[in-house]
Amino acid sequence: MRREFQTDLLEVGRLLVSMAEAGRVAMRNATTALLDADRAAGESVVARDAEIDALYRQAEEKVHQVLARQAPVAGDLRLVVTALHVAGDLERMGDLAEHVARTALRRHPAAVVPAELRPVVTQMAEIADRIAGKITTVLSAPDAIRAAELERDDDAMDDLHRQLFRILLGPDWSHGVESAVDAALLGRFYERYADHAVNAGKHIVYLVTGKQLT
Repeated sequence: MRREFQTDLLEVGRLLVSMAEAGRVAMRNATTALLDADRAAGESVVARDAEIDALYRQAEEKVHQVLARQAPVAGDLRLVVTALHVAGDLERMGDLAEHVARTALRRHPAAVVPAELRPVVTQMAEIADRIAGKITTVLSAPDAIRAAELERDDDAMDDLHRQLFRILLGPDWSHGVESAVDAALLGRFYERYADHAVNAGKHIVYLVTGKQLT
């Protein structure tokens, strides 16, 4: 039974890493669609979101099977429950990448991001990619110290989110309400993408140390 349990856990871990990698690629392609008006990149994100959803369902089903068959306790139970929480965050990251792609597609071939916002949005996308890469790494090899670093990375994302709103609400904004709404939503999508990665990192810290990060 123990060997079967370990095999199931390895499978769950593989599914989570696959989800994290897919979510990272999705946001990269969504950003390309957004900043380069690349319709094919945007359509690929929308089309492949179902793959992330399918991985989530597989991970969820496997966790439920483990709970039913193995009735884990203590550290084993913590591991299984952590996996379920992390899967939910990763699935949401994929959804947020799809939201960015759909915004780009809705306005195609027009530019969604005005010139004065491009530097901020570009930096937000770079931080999102760095955070997604880090959560993929700590899922592959759980590391509480590396996972805890995600909160500091997220601080930079929050600073950029505030900067974006200062531009939107400033006296020099000349692109109208519709463009401002799109930009505000895009900023929110990137900010929440990072937040879900941070949540996943907190779950990893809890898994490794047994302590909750606030």
